[in-house]
Amino acid sequence: MTRRLQRGDRLVVATHNPGKVWEINKLIEPYGLAAVSAGELGLDEPVETETTFVGNAKLKALFAAKGSGLPSLADDSGIEIDALDGAPGVYTADWAGPKRDFSIAMQKVHDELKAKQDWNGEPLRANFISVLCLAWPDGETQLFEGKVYGHVVWPPRGGNGFGYDPIFVADGKEQTFGEMEPASKYAISHRTRAFDHFKRAVLDASE
Repeated sequence: MTRRLQRGDRLVVATHNPGKVWEINKLIEPYGLAAVSAGELGLDEPVETETTFVGNAKLKALFAAKGSGLPSLADDSGIEIDALDGAPGVYTADWAGPKRDFSIAMQKVHDELKAKQDWNGEPLRANFISVLCLAWPDGETQLFEGKVYGHVVWPPRGGNGFGYDPIFVADGKEQTFGEMEPASKYAISHRTRAFDHFKRAVLDASE
């Protein structure tokens, strides 16, 4: 039987990324979960040694669950650009350098596409992907995936969101994720879509 979370349960959000902490907290608030971040608990960030989103999500969730003794929810997400054969993919955050400066990461996307096909900013197919892993202290895990398809553009537009949001336009939209109001972005985001699978599987349907 699938293990479920109940209103009032404590849950560790296994990240030190303030943007992810805020976004996941907004998703779980309506379900009465008492969330705390790995950073607030003083837990280290494990080295992401896996080569897939699933592998890294499991690694982070298990590390936080075993370190805290609480169920833990981890997200591993990124952007996959068709013209770069799916890069940066699992290395999405690494492209931002050790200080996680995503202006550097977006510039690298531009430079790589410019070198490969003399890109001038025209829309190129891409998608965001999120894999959520719910881990329990005994080592059990459950996985949930969400994607949003669209295209990358240049130059970056908008100061909302985080990461590569200013260069990504979802299908059917004209604004980048960086230009959209947070509520509009979250309604269609990859993380929200993964969370939809999560809540159907492990949250009480009556909540």
